[in-house]
Amino acid sequence: MKLLVVGSVAFDAIETPFGKTDKILGGAATYIGITSSILGVKSGIVSVVGGDFPQEHLDMFTNREVNIEGIEIVKEGKTFFWSGKYHNDLNTRDTLATEVNVLENFDPKIPDSMQDAEILLLGNLHPGVQLSVLEKMNNRPKLVILDTMNFWMDSAWDILMDMIAKTDVITINDEEARQLSGEYSLVKAAKKIHTMGPEYVIIKKGEHGALLFHDNKVFAIPALPLEDVFDPTGAGDTFAGGFAAYLAKKEKIDFETMKSALIVGSAMASFTVEKFGTERIEEVSEADMFSRLRQFKELTTFDVELQ
Repeated sequence: MKLLVVGSVAFDAIETPFGKTDKILGGAATYIGITSSILGVKSGIVSVVGGDFPQEHLDMFTNREVNIEGIEIVKEGKTFFWSGKYHNDLNTRDTLATEVNVLENFDPKIPDSMQDAEILLLGNLHPGVQLSVLEKMNNRPKLVILDTMNFWMDSAWDILMDMIAKTDVITINDEEARQLSGEYSLVKAAKKIHTMGPEYVIIKKGEHGALLFHDNKVFAIPALPLEDVFDPTGAGDTFAGGFAAYLAKKEKIDFETMKSALIVGSAMASFTVEKFGTERIEEVSEADMFSRLRQFKELTTFDVELQ
């Protein structure tokens, strides 16, 4: 199956307790596109960048066989830029600067070559922009996956509700799930979110793993314990990319396949945090991925004798 990704291709400047970077490659669609290429899935990116965006980054996508016909280049504009500083626990951060730039007037254009995408992954953008993508597709994709955040819950609630109603899978973190549902219990939160439209609800818990809900079924996975965690930026996007790409590769959309997809997403995210930005995920090979999946299997497989 083809995977269409709509989201930001951007610049980040990151500071953590382990160091800091100058302006580097970032953006949700960037992490998702790289991750899908590792799984060998045909994907395309719809985004917008400015004239300051280096050709070498575009070439990186092309070399990975990621379709970039949908990346608009506004030559007189500047690329979206975010700068942040993480606290010692790496779970909280302060935004130092946000320059929306060309993303402010982003009007997604779906290239003909990606109109037949069966899976649509909508990165964290204004819900009005996300809705416009669905309207521009000739046919509704088989699976619509939505990423959103608390900012849109605060500033664009009604439009967000319209978007969520048209979503098959929503992926949010635990804090966002509680805000969206008004429920503290994540089980109750997922049930409430189900009533808003999504058939599947994924709640990310950072270093504590993730939960998948469908009907009355729940599947939980841990996060892989890592020796080196340098930068969590992009981990959630890599997770979503691994999840969506696995479904595309298997050409199956059901709860059992999503359980495996959740593990693949978590494994890919575990690479991202080991270096700054996209540096680590760009190094990952298919063999690396299988090795880490074996680690996950060893971590979660056990036999219990009950007498």
